Amino acid sequence: MEKIIVKKSEPLRGTVRISGAKNAALPILAASLLGTEDVILEDVPGLKDVDIMCQVLENLGSTVKRVDKNKIIINSKNLSSYVTSYELMGKMRASFLVMGPLLGRMGKTVNSLPGGCNIGARPIDLHLKGFEALGAKIENNVGDITASCEKLVGDTIYLDFPSVGATENIMTAAVLAEGETVIENAAMEPEIVDLANFLRKMGAKVNGAGTSTIRIKGVEELKGCTHQIIPDRIEAGTFMVAAAMTEGDIKIENVIASHIKPIIAKLEEAGAEVIEEDDSLRVIGNSIKRPINIKTLPYPGFPTDMQAQFMAFTTTLNGKSTVKETVFENRFMHADELVKMGADISAKDREARVVGPSKLKGAKVNATDLRAGAALILAGLMADGETEIGEIYHIDRGYEDIEEKFRSLGAQIERVDI
Repeated sequence: MEKIIVKKSEPLRGTVRISGAKNAALPILAASLLGTEDVILEDVPGLKDVDIMCQVLENLGSTVKRVDKNKIIINSKNLSSYVTSYELMGKMRASFLVMGPLLGRMGKTVNSLPGGCNIGARPIDLHLKGFEALGAKIENNVGDITASCEKLVGDTIYLDFPSVGATENIMTAAVLAEGETVIENAAMEPEIVDLANFLRKMGAKVNGAGTSTIRIKGVEELKGCTHQIIPDRIEAGTFMVAAAMTEGDIKIENVIASHIKPIIAKLEEAGAEVIEEDDSLRVIGNSIKRPINIKTLPYPGFPTDMQAQFMAFTTTLNGKSTVKETVFENRFMHADELVKMGADISAKDREARVVGPSKLKGAKVNATDLRAGAALILAGLMADGETEIGEIYHIDRGYEDIEEKFRSLGAQIERVDI
């Protein structure tokens, strides 16, 4: 069984390049099912979730060719199936994103309920309501969900919550629908914008992505294109926290500063210095570490995917910080793991109080989900002794070459078989 071992490290220094965004790559890979020509994707992160999505596409009849670690060519001209593998669906929630493209392209899709990190209910009802509004018939047969239609027809769809996945699934179903589709209260994340840009390159008519109202005019068919995935704002945020937490000095390349404004703001509030350049940031930590209050919100608010890393950061701040989670109801499991390392954290319902600075000590802990794993690595850099992190398959789902990148900055971190 693989584990990651982290030892207390000196302040991290150097330069790190951020990989393409997992949360942009996965919906774009799914949307490649809509094209009838080659789709060439660049800067695709080398992650297990990406591997699973590629297997999903192959099972549906697409050809998937890896040119190198970060470049993939997909051709979906000859799709042969609308049934997604039960085994693959159970491994990753994002595999459900093929439902919209399959419904739009083939008129039918059969999917089992998706898996992924256990951070909350994350129901799919908004996805299904959107499909129904476009004219699909939904059947739920003992965990298998079938959506079918003779023809999708555009409509106005209001989302009760600005769900990223529902916005993406409805967008990809609507691009081949007849007439105009309007998604109101749509998610506004940069990954939504990247998906819209990709769809437009293939010939779709999508406007308003990045705002709360997206308008889509259906077209007859989509072709192919070449597209570069945007940088991963969550990976960038993780290394930014590492610089501030260890009082280091890290230049972070391949980053879009406008995507991470809440992260920059909170780091500066805590006392770190953030210097913005063209496509890079430099984060300098120092001994002035003021407490902060975090409240997760849909974009452009503070990202829920950075909550765990910032909770680890608050254990090093001087005074009482609070962390409030409003997006997912089960995203404080890492709090117990940080307490094992000596953190002073009191969590109740969706709010945690953190009193620092804590004298962290190495311990045997588990990555309870993807971002929790990143938080434990950060805590391990500050903890006396050795931190042994188990269940690291979660970390591998979202971070490319994480040990190598941290080691290049001076961290004492390695992957071992135990």
